[in-house]
Amino acid sequence: MDSAWIESATAWIGAHPVAAGAVIFLIAFCDALVVLGIVVPALPLLLAAGALVGLGHVNGPYALAAAAAGAFCGDALSYWVGRRLGPGMRDRWPFSRYPQWLDRGETMFRRHDTKAIVIARFVGAIRPFVPAIAGMLQMPFRRYAVPSFVASIAWAALFLLPGWVLGASYDAVAAVADRVALVLLALAAALALAWALVLYTWRWFADNTDALLGRALHWTRAHPRLGRHAAALVDPNRRGAASLLVLAVCLLAISWAWFAWLAMLLANGGPLRLDHSIHQVLLELRHPLADRLMAGLASLADPLVLGSAALVALGWLLWRQRWMAAAHWLAALGFGVALTALLEAVVELPRPPGAPAGFGFPSMSVTMVTIAFGFFAVLIARELPGRKRVWPYLLAGVVTVTVGFARLYLGAHWLSDLVGGTLFGLVWLLVLGIAYRSHVARSFWMRPLAVLFYGTFAVAAFWQAPRAADHLLQQLEATAPAPRVVPLDWWREGWADLPAHRNERDARLRWPLDVQVAGPLQPLQAALEDAGWRTQPQADWTDTLALLDEDVPDEDKVVLPATLDTRAESLLMLREGPVPGERFALRLWPAPVALADGTPVWLGSTQTLRVVRPFDMAVLWRPEPYDGRAHELLRNDLRGLHAMEGSHPGSGLPVLRVHTADETPVEGIPVEGTPVDADRAD
Repeated sequence: MDSAWIESATAWIGAHPVAAGAVIFLIAFCDALVVLGIVVPALPLLLAAGALVGLGHVNGPYALAAAAAGAFCGDALSYWVGRRLGPGMRDRWPFSRYPQWLDRGETMFRRHDTKAIVIARFVGAIRPFVPAIAGMLQMPFRRYAVPSFVASIAWAALFLLPGWVLGASYDAVAAVADRVALVLLALAAALALAWALVLYTWRWFADNTDALLGRALHWTRAHPRLGRHAAALVDPNRRGAASLLVLAVCLLAISWAWFAWLAMLLANGGPLRLDHSIHQVLLELRHPLADRLMAGLASLADPLVLGSAALVALGWLLWRQRWMAAAHWLAALGFGVALTALLEAVVELPRPPGAPAGFGFPSMSVTMVTIAFGFFAVLIARELPGRKRVWPYLLAGVVTVTVGFARLYLGAHWLSDLVGGTLFGLVWLLVLGIAYRSHVARSFWMRPLAVLFYGTFAVAAFWQAPRAADHLLQQLEATAPAPRVVPLDWWREGWADLPAHRNERDARLRWPLDVQVAGPLQPLQAALEDAGWRTQPQADWTDTLALLDEDVPDEDKVVLPATLDTRAESLLMLREGPVPGERFALRLWPAPVALADGTPVWLGSTQTLRVVRPFDMAVLWRPEPYDGRAHELLRNDLRGLHAMEGSHPGSGLPVLRVHTADETPVEGIPVEGTPVDADRAD
């Protein structure tokens, strides 16, 4: 998103705080209106409003009052509509077309009476309808208003609070882990989308299966020749006919989607523009902490993890003499691997930059996760009561999306590889699911099997993830363009062509690059260690979680890594400051250039760090705005090396350049009057 647009919007909100409250009122009001409330995305909008409160652009109590008032007034209007129309509301469109909207709310209302008004305020599917039902059933307004008022205040606080906390801690967190936060938010959004897609698809089939079954029976009778082949699937006297019909409809729809996607890729001759765009966005979000986390999540699809869970489930099925289930389980996994490998060999599409062989179309990992968890859901779901049958499918969707997102982030696959793998896996598991449900009607006790399968998967995943992360990262290391060669006059003129700041969208993270080093880093590191600096190894998640430990002194808590062009620091050195809670840092990254003789070049940033405690939950070392103190200290501590300083034409700030390959010591560091003329006079 364009940062200039965000800055303009926040400036307008800061200048018109009353109007901002009116917008919050309108969001909550529309969310509470009967029918309209099901299409208003109140949650993300109120999260954004809460973030503005945390950032100080909107007064907190005012925003809370506006949201609560909007929710209460919207509910009151819905109550009035229900009271005005009465029972005849069921005969009005759209309730005559979608009676289930009122049925769910009325069931809750009759079960919980007044408490339903409070409960429904926090349940999105029925929130806009329960007030109307209360009016339709002639509940006295005084009896209705008190719980509605209390629920509106609690709802407003709950929906504003996460954004409020996020906004209040943004300055502290964004300075040290902005990319990690964005990656986690993207993963959460992907999981929420998968959860909603599976849940609402399942609910739609649950509500419409009888109608689909009736249409299918009518079709088989109208087309006796073709219909006799499908009659077994839709025979209403057969146990499980409804689930067979659902599987068949899903198979037809997903098969069409699979072939359409494959045809689009083949017609395009390779990845789509969307693939390249998403790959570039995620490449820019690379961060060492997120890299290790995503590598661990990607290992959920490793053969050791999936294979362990599959073998345990197979052993239980064989022990219980469930021969048909065991045969279909073996066919699902065995033929799934074979068919996916065959498809990878036949369909040759370009891989993402840096992805080694074996990471083609479709994604083997995502396909097998889809098949394993999807077919296992088919095995056990019908043994669960009522609406609990959706849980195995929700777990399958969450695990599949987690693995797919992790591999997409690491650059192992294009988005098309993951979509193709998911669709292909769904097609195959649905084929096996229909075959299994058609031949097996006898139920079995599924709880031990579910505990064994999911438990083994969880144990194997926790054991494998930390061990597989480093190997996977080596395979899928983010590829940067080969360094361009600059002439040997980098010392005099070429340094001024290198970047003056980090290329971050947020101006607060666009740290000055005020250090350039040519040559190996060991001499510079040794000189700084002699002067009292210390080297900090790159922090991992164990170090990050220790930031929450109050028993660890502040000076022992790590500085979180930062990136430049997707690369983490090659060297991070720290020196304690003159006052408690302050320290100086030097970060050095590989530069996008190298000297003509092969000498590497490094870009660095000096920083003053201070301790911050967002909500007293953690201790973070936050970079302060550039004040030159760390730069001056570094310059004084490197007087024994061959160094020179000049003002960068792009920023006007001094840039210290050091040539560690030149062992000629100097008494002092010359300071040039102008960036170019003084260099040429050397």
